[in-house]
Amino acid sequence: MYHVIRPEGAAHLNRPHVIVHRMKLYDDEITLLDGIPITTPERTWLDLAEMLTVDELVVAGDSCVRMPRPEFEARDQPLCTLGDLQRMIERHKGKRGIRKAREAIALIRVGSDSPQESLLRLAIVRAGLPEPELNVPIIDDAGTRHHEPDLSYRKYRIGIEYEGELHGDEGQIVRDIARSERYTGLGWTEVRISKRHMAHDAKAAVAKVRTALVQAGWRPGR
Repeated sequence: MYHVIRPEGAAHLNRPHVIVHRMKLYDDEITLLDGIPITTPERTWLDLAEMLTVDELVVAGDSCVRMPRPEFEARDQPLCTLGDLQRMIERHKGKRGIRKAREAIALIRVGSDSPQESLLRLAIVRAGLPEPELNVPIIDDAGTRHHEPDLSYRKYRIGIEYEGELHGDEGQIVRDIARSERYTGLGWTEVRISKRHMAHDAKAAVAKVRTALVQAGWRPGR
């Protein structure tokens, strides 16, 4: 199914598998992809607010503002910035979904590399735990830079790793074991989260993180 924006007052468009939206569209909210005019990432994000939940909108926003990894991707700049998303909200104050967009932008962070990382962070924070940092490298006492946990608490030396389906690959298993050994050698605690921990509002994942924090000395209210 395709979603098409038609300017207000434009002729009616009736095509199979096409949903037409009538709304205000500014020139700087249009870009070209292979010669086809499409909405910019920030405008697309705002339009998604009509149909996504707040959490889904945060996931989309995290993806928009994340810094790409040039060694794996064909770009070295984010799709847009938090400022770009905020500008869309301020420009279209009466748009459908604007309240969800305002709630979501307060929760969007730079640094999440996957939807599950975003959802795990949201679950952790909503459970009253400290907000973790995202993909920040571990630096030991000698100043040596080590790997980057998906989420982490440097104060408590805790790294949280979300393991997707690719972690069942034999080569990845070897790398994961080596990573766990590095955690131990650095005096850090590794918390490994998988898809099964994310069921039922990620209660199992939150419980694992809370246990690691308490064991490291964290207490609610501190």
